[in-house]
Amino acid sequence: MPHGEEAGGRVVLAGAPLGNTGDASARLRDVLTSADVVAAEDTRRLARLARDLGVTVGGRIVSYFEGNEERRTPELVEALRSGAVVAVVTDGGMPSVSDPGYRLVRAALDAGFPVTSAPGPSAVTTALALSGLPSDRFVFEGFLPRSGSGRRARLRELAAEPRTLVFFEAPHRIVGACEDLVAIFGADRQAAICRELTKTYEEIRRDTLGALAAGAAADPPRGEITLVVAGAPAGPPVAPDDDQLRAEVAGREAAGASRRDAIQQVADAHGLRKRSVYALVHENR
Repeated sequence: MPHGEEAGGRVVLAGAPLGNTGDASARLRDVLTSADVVAAEDTRRLARLARDLGVTVGGRIVSYFEGNEERRTPELVEALRSGAVVAVVTDGGMPSVSDPGYRLVRAALDAGFPVTSAPGPSAVTTALALSGLPSDRFVFEGFLPRSGSGRRARLRELAAEPRTLVFFEAPHRIVGACEDLVAIFGADRQAAICRELTKTYEEIRRDTLGALAAGAAADPPRGEITLVVAGAPAGPPVAPDDDQLRAEVAGREAAGASRRDAIQQVADAHGLRKRSVYALVHENR
């Protein structure tokens, strides 16, 4: 008979510390020692976590990450059929939240197996709480598209969202993401860059998008980043007049943007066609 917490196949999503192992729960320790199979996003990190917690992983350890998740899920469902308790552990936070786990949850439920959790920390709610922005209603968007054009297209769809927005972002893309947010959401929108949450070098930068973009360009944040952005202000947007549009283009040029980029950014920020802004800037010249 499997040596898991209870007999019968089931999935346990185990929340792992974001960085500070002091946040690990007693339940996480129990799951790691008792599960028949532990599907880990990174087996080396799992070994380090177990060592830091002073526990021994009692079951079979398998790697379960983005690159093999689709292929390995049927194998884990077969383990469930044999009565195994399968625990899923990611590098930090709750599995299936922009991390491996969703495919197994869906496959297990479709096959009739129960899914439960050993709740733990979440970068999403931790960053939201620390941001100082409204947290009663929010939207989690995960990672933005990697390409600049895809990212800008997605941000245009979100520009009018009134709820606080939470994103994950890679350190090598955070400067570009902030610049696109300024261009599309406007420089005055409040936001927070939260990095290395619960770790030694935890840092929360709270300011306007414009200030955060400038700060990120001058001193790029490193490590794991969660970006929190205030929702769009209430009420219908006020359409800018021609003089305001010209002034915004001139201001972006003065800040270092080329005229072409400045025109594109202003057009994006106000949902206008680039050719219309171009015509305004160049008329009477």
